[in-house]
Amino acid sequence: MTDKLSELTAAGVAVWLDDLSRVRLSSGGLDKLRREQHVAGVTTNPTIFAKALSDADEYNWQLHDLAVRGVDVEESVRMLTTYDVRWACDVMRPSYDASDGVDGRVSIEVDPRLAHDSDKTVAEAKALWWLVDRPNLFIKIPATEAGLPAITATLAEGISVNVTLIFGLDRYSAVMEAFLAGLEQAKANGHDLSTIGSVASFFVSRVDSEVDKRLEKIGSEQAKALRGKAAVANAQLAYERYTEVFSSDRWKALADAGAHPQRPLWASTSTKNPDYRDVIYVEELIAPGTVNTMPEPVIHAYADHGETRADTITGAYDAARAVFADLESVGVDMADVIATLETEGVEKFEASWQELLDGVRKSLEAAAKGKGAPNKAAKGNAKAAEKAGGNA
Repeated sequence: MTDKLSELTAAGVAVWLDDLSRVRLSSGGLDKLRREQHVAGVTTNPTIFAKALSDADEYNWQLHDLAVRGVDVEESVRMLTTYDVRWACDVMRPSYDASDGVDGRVSIEVDPRLAHDSDKTVAEAKALWWLVDRPNLFIKIPATEAGLPAITATLAEGISVNVTLIFGLDRYSAVMEAFLAGLEQAKANGHDLSTIGSVASFFVSRVDSEVDKRLEKIGSEQAKALRGKAAVANAQLAYERYTEVFSSDRWKALADAGAHPQRPLWASTSTKNPDYRDVIYVEELIAPGTVNTMPEPVIHAYADHGETRADTITGAYDAARAVFADLESVGVDMADVIATLETEGVEKFEASWQELLDGVRKSLEAAAKGKGAPNKAAKGNAKAAEKAGGNA
């Protein structure tokens, strides 16, 4: 049987998992994906953690200990999530070592409520870096206007960054500028640039969801014919900008100092419209030096019927620009699309964060009343805690 994920990896696309949970860690599921499905990294977000903590009782023993100690809700969330991420970093460490620090990364996001406060974002990024204490960690910082200086300042501290919630081309260019400035400052601060990693998470399927909704409202045959084309075109043009920036003399000076490029990471790659091919946002975004972070069902779908073609991006720039011109001609304002998506993206993660806080608060209250005593998983997790370097 053809190993389709191996073919994808050979084409220059790093396969990352867009999910994490205590169950996935304790069962060995993540390690199996690393060993058997070529998964070379992990991304998380507030929505993923909210779901993980609501679905499993493997957190009960830790919640019990936190409740006994009287730890507040927000600090409890940090302890629970950094515990999982630290454990995942250890699971992915072989990929990190084998790739000289390029892959094997695990991401954790700063509190999304800080998305519009640069100073607090940097402080939170540093705190998470200290808590997880693993070299293969990524701190996720949103690409809001306030996030841009925070990205630079965090990289300048020698901390690796996953820039998230990028939807538009101009903002992506600003993100790459923030990255270069951060590495230049890190070099000036005496940091080893070879240890600093970064990816820029460019969101894909959400663009089609928003544009398609507007095309349906316009209703013309010309408009409807453009459904499902905006997201791939947008990402393809982002890759064009990436190749321009990372062939510049400015970048070459940093590369000569040991720096790794900030790879474009295709995020939000599950197909939202069932009429579209379930692996379209993988197949149409194949190019060297990229990352595609997928939910597990997309990974398995690609392993089953994905088609790996050599570089589906660099030859498509003119066609992508034509899509943008056609969208404009039928009345789709892409600038407004991007602004809407960024606002909604931050709001959705804030809502998930609040859901996470509310869920942990209820669990702590139950544990304090003796209703959430340690379950039978506690013994097994004690060994896991030692391995993960975690504590309650």
